[in-house]
Amino acid sequence: MANPFQEQLLKAGLVSKQKVQKAQTQKRRNRKAKVDDGSAELKQQIAEQKQAQAIKDKTLNEQRFEAASEKGLVRGLVTEFTRLAIKLPNSGEVKFNYHFGNKIFALYVDDKLQSQLLNGQLGIVRYEETSYLVPHKLVERVNMLVPQWCGYLWVKDEKNQDIEEDDPYADYVIPDDLMW
Repeated sequence: MANPFQEQLLKAGLVSKQKVQKAQTQKRRNRKAKVDDGSAELKQQIAEQKQAQAIKDKTLNEQRFEAASEKGLVRGLVTEFTRLAIKLPNSGEVKFNYHFGNKIFALYVDDKLQSQLLNGQLGIVRYEETSYLVPHKLVERVNMLVPQWCGYLWVKDEKNQDIEEDDPYADYVIPDDLMW
């Protein structure tokens, strides 16, 4: 025991061991309770957190309302590209790779569909683990509303079409359907 007064009382038989331990426990609790935890600052911080949470909830509710109104458009878009999707041929001999997210997916198409994909007449929409071959205008609309679903969208790249005058390989055109 660290307190000599408690030891003297214990030796004299005026207190028991349990009462000494209880007194030490109570003293420790009182010390912890009196520690300045910056309660004024803590109350202010809690008030700021509540205000920030209220603002966050309000913006989240507004976003949900906007999303609900767009869902009508998105649902219509889903039905449209499932209805207008071009059926992939069973005997597709050309493998067409496209990048979606961080993965590369492949579709087996025929020569006609491949040329339409490369010329920008068709595009690919990926929705719920399924790839849909749809007209280019519809893929552009999907890209505007829900860009996460756009699998392949042909875009005319004007800066690559300009050929430098002193390019030694200007006479050699690289085909778009070059397979590695």
